[in-house]
Amino acid sequence: MRVLALLAVLSLGATSALAAEEPSGCDKFKWPIERDRAALTAPDRARLASGSEQAAVPSSAITLGLVAPQEAKLPSPPERAPKDGTFAGFTGIKAAKAGLYTISLSSGAWVDVVQDGHLLKPIAFSGATDCDGIRKTMKYELSDKPFVLQISGAKDNSLSISILPAQ
Repeated sequence: MRVLALLAVLSLGATSALAAEEPSGCDKFKWPIERDRAALTAPDRARLASGSEQAAVPSSAITLGLVAPQEAKLPSPPERAPKDGTFAGFTGIKAAKAGLYTISLSSGAWVDVVQDGHLLKPIAFSGATDCDGIRKTMKYELSDKPFVLQISGAKDNSLSISILPAQ
């Protein structure tokens, strides 16, 4: 009986620790998200299939269709291996103006940005649960070369993405 009680206390502690890592609410992001959230929830988002190419960084958010990871044929292996039952996809962007960009997602997923054959690391990251329309946002320094945005580990077969110049 003591063992069960101890396990219950430990599992509550682990759950509390996980909840502490995931802030809840729109006011918990590290920078203002209003513009990104509005883009992600706008009704006029272009719907793109995984593997599609875009001539330039889209001026509004997109909804990217995702497929099973083995079907996605991601150009580069994702930095984090996707779990079974999740979805993946990618879009190539042929031209970008060099600068700092904010990439935001409507729901949880892993993001890899590949430019000039290199995996880029975000220079900043923020995320929160329980904020309708946006789950995470990252800042990337992009050069003026084409890049690929890869999504993996998504729970749904599509998600909205905004790629906006950072403010």
